[in-house]
Formats: sequence, structure tokens, C-alpha cells
Amino acid sequence: MSEVLLVTGMSGAGRSTVSAALEDLGWFVIDNLPLEVVVRVAELAAAGSLDYAGVAFVVGRSGRVQPEALLAVQRELQQMHEAAKILFVDAPDDVLIHRYEGTRRRHPYPAPTLADSIAGERLLVQSIRDEADLVIDTGSINTNQLRSRIVEIFTEDSAMGSLRVSLVSFGYSNGIPRDVDLVFDCRFLPNPHWIDELRPLTGLDEAVANYVLEQEPAQHFLHDVVQLLEWQIPAFAKEGKSYLSIAIGCTGGRHRSVAIAEELRRRLNIQHAVFHRDIAR
Repeated sequence: MSEVLLVTGMSGAGRSTVSAALEDLGWFVIDNLPLEVVVRVAELAAAGSLDYAGVAFVVGRSGRVQPEALLAVQRELQQMHEAAKILFVDAPDDVLIHRYEGTRRRHPYPAPTLADSIAGERLLVQSIRDEADLVIDTGSINTNQLRSRIVEIFTEDSAMGSLRVSLVSFGYSNGIPRDVDLVFDCRFLPNPHWIDELRPLTGLDEAVANYVLEQEPAQHFLHDVVQLLEWQIPAFAKEGKSYLSIAIGCTGGRHRSVAIAEELRRRLNIQHAVFHRDIAR
């Protein structure tokens, strides 16, 4: 058993999507298992010969998960496997309300109104969110994008016990991602949007990438950011951080931030793809 993950979070935030994505990556995913038996099942998985990328326990679907019990389970798992982590999926209240109203499902946390249910569950699980190793905010991404995010984070080229670095491009017009650690702003660079032949393209197209990267300010920016990250990433790893998400923003998230993020990926030798949140908007 190479990796152990407890997947939890707000109801409606995307646990099912995370579960499916991990299964597609070759994980053994166990859904809605009572906390009382998670450690025992993990022991059996560790003793077995099954070849899985990792074991994930999706917990808290009842809306009544007890934070103290879940955190105690994590501590027990860490005694067996020091890289046992918690992944917490979240979304803003208004997004969760919209999702529940769209499906007409009953929220699992008992309360007079849907808003009260979400507020009650958020208060209940706040301590778990505070202790989580990785928080993914799904408020501004769709199901396919969440799947892509999981694939990019849990690729096989990086061990769970080491720092996983991921890059995200985004547009400020669509809001700053709520689940990133570092944010760099490249809106000072000339915008390809104002060039007719470049406007319909993206930063993944060579013409746009060349236009952005050939600017002297872009090279200066890349040099400084890479120098910063080359010492900061090892420092984060030394402090025991498991995940580091770096976001690059421009106005719309289609041109400059995409090109800069791809170039940062190349210079930092990050093997997995960049998550371009707003490239299709």
C-alpha cells in the first residue's frame, strides 16, 4: 500500500467526483465506510498483495461525521503509514445551495432550511478543514475540471510523502482560486487579447506563447519567480508541507497566464500538466 487518503468535505462539494477520479488512477477506493473500521481495513490492505496506487477512504457522507473521531483515525493511520493524509473538498455556500436546488436532494445535515443545513455542517467540519493536508475548492470548476485537478495532483511521478507542486492558471475576472498557496499576477504584460489574430487563440498556441514570452518584462518576471520558487519549494518541503499550489493570473485566464504557467512548469521541471481553470471561458 503506497498511499493512504481520507477524503471528506462539505456535502455537495464533489466527493463522488474525487472518488471516481482516484479509481481511474488505479486507487482502491472505499466509500462510506464507518470510521470505526477504517483503521482495520487499512491494516488488511497493507498486509495484502494487491497492487494499487493507493487506498482512499471516502468518509462523512452522512453529514454527521465527528471531527474528533476522524482526526483520531488519521493519527492511527499515520502510525501505520506516515504519509496518511486528509483531502477536504469545499465550495462556497451559494454554490452548494445552487447544486442542491438543482438536484432536489435532501441535505444530510438536519436543519429547518437548506442554508441552515449547510451552515451547520460547515461549523461541524471546520476543524477537519483546518487540519486537512489538501483543500480543493470546487466552487468555480465543473466536474470534468475537478477530475483533471485530481489527476494532476495524484500523478505517479511524485510520492505522497514528498511535496507535490501543482500549477494553476486563472483569470482575475473570474475570481482568484480559493485553494492555492501562492499567487503571481502577470497582468502587467502586454495582452494578446488586443491583437486580432491572437484573440481567438490561447496561451497553449505557439503564436500566443511566443508573443508573451518574447517580451523582456516576461523574461524578467519568469527569472525572478523561478529564483524565488527554487529556494521556497524546498523550504516548504522541509517544513513538512505535502501540497503546494501555485497560481498565475491574468485578466481573462486564456493568454498570458497560460503561457507563463506552462513556461514555469518547464523551468521548474514539474512533470504533470498545468490546470488551466479559465482557458475555455
